[in-house]
Formats: sequence, structure tokens, C-alpha cells
Amino acid sequence: MTFRFGVRMAAALFFVSPALASVPTPFDRAAWQQDYAELKHALELGYANLAWKGSGAGGVDLPALNRTATDALAHAQSDAQAMDAIRTFVAGFHDGHLSEQPYLAPSGRAGATEPAEPALSAKDPIGGCAALGFASTGPVAFSLPFERLAEFKLLSDGLGETFRTGLIRPEPGVILGFIRIQAFRARAFPAACLHAWSDQVMAGTPITADTVRDTAVNRWFGDLADAMERLRRGGATAIVIDIGNNGGGDDSGDWTSRLFTNRQVHSARLLMIDAPVAAEYFDEVLGNLSAALDKRPGRAGVEALSEAHIRFSNLKAQIGRRGCDLSWVWREQRRWSLAACNRLVDAGYSGGASAGLPRGAYADRAVATSLSSASTVEAQFGTWTGPTYVLADKRSYSSAEMFAAVMRDNHVAKIVGVRTGGDGCGFMTSATPVVLIHSRLRFRMPNCLRLRADGTNEQAGIEPDLPVLPTEGESDRARAARAASAIAADVLRGQGQR
Repeated sequence: MTFRFGVRMAAALFFVSPALASVPTPFDRAAWQQDYAELKHALELGYANLAWKGSGAGGVDLPALNRTATDALAHAQSDAQAMDAIRTFVAGFHDGHLSEQPYLAPSGRAGATEPAEPALSAKDPIGGCAALGFASTGPVAFSLPFERLAEFKLLSDGLGETFRTGLIRPEPGVILGFIRIQAFRARAFPAACLHAWSDQVMAGTPITADTVRDTAVNRWFGDLADAMERLRRGGATAIVIDIGNNGGGDDSGDWTSRLFTNRQVHSARLLMIDAPVAAEYFDEVLGNLSAALDKRPGRAGVEALSEAHIRFSNLKAQIGRRGCDLSWVWREQRRWSLAACNRLVDAGYSGGASAGLPRGAYADRAVATSLSSASTVEAQFGTWTGPTYVLADKRSYSSAEMFAAVMRDNHVAKIVGVRTGGDGCGFMTSATPVVLIHSRLRFRMPNCLRLRADGTNEQAGIEPDLPVLPTEGESDRARAARAASAIAADVLRGQGQR
């Protein structure tokens, strides 16, 4: 299985540049100004959101940001001040995917020696899962303390079981079932790995890194479906998926939406930066399509795969052919549109060549998953079809925003809480950081952009249908109770409209 990663990096990490870490040298303002010019040029060539940010749609005034940075560098008296000017410039984009990376000291060796991978023993699932990188990386508790409400019944704690779940009856006739998803990647859920390990041992399947990882992904979705069934048995009339303080993850942010409806779900339209990095993604898609064709599917499958292969081959051929100078963003704001200068190429949908497929499409799983990766979990499609709500906050980023947007745009769920953080799409392929010549500061730049159903950039954040804003003098417990009441009232309104 291949997943696209877009997890937000913590902005509070401390980085040391060689300009400060090495033997002190005289301050060289011109060198720092050269670094700044290099960074801006790299953004023009490789930052997928630059034209959109340049329109002012993201609430950022790039000409003003540029003037501030230019002035700060002109008046800087030390490396520390110059470095702060560049870091402040990058922070001004308000894009967690556009972020500084740790400084790498020269190794002093021709090549670093990679340690041997730990051996996996079928008898040591805890050690094996840890060795494979499974660890809780996000807060397991609900983003609002529903657990601390008197009426709330906790069904699973999210530690021994994959997901934290519970029930509450905020109004007569309404029982809300809560599921906590603190990250959209199986690796952040050790219990999913332990369950997968047990499944493989019982089935007699060899324990390898690849089989455990793949089985853990499948088990993550199976455990999510089981959690919904348990809430249904507990009498839930609506389900609330809590993605508050969820920094993102991988493609599961798109796939998960299919579990909450028996209708066909459409993934977001995907654009990639018009640069060689896009070719890597197209090659991967084309390889998957070719592999599915090699399995000799039925006629309908051959036609769909062949059409998609031709389309993506043509899209790949267009990379780099459309000249576009984005240096205007530092001088003025221009209206953003797909037809204007933006250095973006069409890349199908976030799930692949198809926006989405129904269960059993083409009667061939290999065909379906090659066209729409979400079909990987079609066994769990439509597990729950009742009223659904997504609880989000300003710390919901990246893949969590993809989930919220797909749920909202496909009318599967209503969004509750506050607007999400606004990182949007991160990376469809690995992103090699830009390294500035003088300071050796390293920055990564997102290479993709997802469009919502109305054509807007997901990075604008997902606005709530039911706002539950923090209120002065209100405790977190009181806000949790208010959120539950707001959802219950909406459920009752929906029942009255039927």
C-alpha cells in the first residue's frame, strides 16, 4: 500500500544554522540577502500554493510580507537577526507544510552506515510493533472533555482498543456516539498493529514488516467499523467523529469518509506543482494502472484502465511545457484561477484517476483500487448511514481537513466546532528540502493542492456548519456540553423534517 503523507510539523521546534553553530565569522548581509532571493525563487518554482497565496485569498499579503523581510534584512546587524527575518517571512505564509527542517551537520564520511533492521519475532508483538514505528503520536482523549460529563459513558479508552469511543444522551430521544480519531495513519495506533499481529499469527501468515504494516492498515479500518457497530448496538442515533487536534496523516483521510454512507463519495480534485516532482507521482499512478492491466481484467476494466493510462500519460507530458513566471506575487496581488498563471498541473483526484467508485466496481478489486485508492476499504463502505457529525478545531490539519472537506462536500456529515487550521494538501511524493547556500537553512514546500467541490482551496480551512466557539469564562467541560447539545438539537431538527 502507498500512502501520501501530509502531517503538520510542530512550529516550536528549535533549529540551529551553521551560520550560528560554526566558528564565528563577520556578519555578511549580502550573503543573507542572496539566501532570501534564493528562497523566493525556490518558492516560485516549487510551492504549490504560491499563486493562491498571491491572490490574497489565504489572508496573506505577500507583497507586504516581502517588504517586511527585505527591510529586516537591510537593517539586520547579525546572523541571528537575519535568520529571524527569513524565518518570520516563512511563518507569515501560515502554512504548516511550508516549514523549516532541522539542520544537518556534515557527516565527514563518504557514506553513513545504516544500522540493521531489528528482527521480528512472532512471539514479541509489542516489541515488533514498536520497532515498526507504531506509537501514539496524538492525544487519545477527546478534543473536548466529553469523558468528564456526568452523562457520558466511555466504552473504550483508545489504548487497549484502537479507538476511544463513548455514548451520551444530551436530549431525550437522542444518543450520540463518539469516536476519537487523533491521527489519520494506522502507525499512530499501536493497538491496530497488535490486533494485526494477532490476526497474522492465527492465520499462519509470516510476520514481516510489509505484511504487518498492510494488515495493520486493514485492521485500522476494520476496528473503526467495529467501533461504529458497537455504538449502534448501544443505541446511538448519530455518530460524532472527533478530529480536533488531529495533525493529519495519509490517504486514510479520504478513504474513511466512505464508511459513513452507502452513497458514492467523490474525492477532492488534485493539482500538483508543475515541476519534475509531479512526474514521480504520475509514474507511480501509471505503474499501478499498468500492473492492473497486466492481470488481464474484463473488458470494462481494460477500457477504464486504458483510458486512465492515456489521460495520465498526456498529463505527464504537459509537465514543464507551460511557462509561468510567479515573481509577480512579491509585487502585487492577482485573482487566482485555474486558467491563470499558477504553475499547477491537473493530477486527477486525491484518490487517483477516478473521483470514486461504488462497492464492487468492475467486479475486480485490482481495477477498482488502481483507479480509486479508496476502494481498498470497500468492505467497510456504508458501515454507518445515519446522521454523522465531524468535530474539528483550529488544530485539525492536513489529512484531517481532507476528511472534513470530503464529508461536508459530499453531504455525508456536518462540521461542528471551529474552522480547521488551514494546511490543506501536503505531499504526493517525497519532498526534498530546499537548502539555502549561505545559511544552510532547510525548508520543505508542499507539492500539491486539493480543490473542494466549490473550487476553493482546501487550505482556506473548513468552516463549521454548527459553530461552537470558545467563549470567555466558559470551561472546556461547559463547552463540551454545549457542543453535545448543539448536535442533539440538529439531530432533532432533522428528525422533524423527515
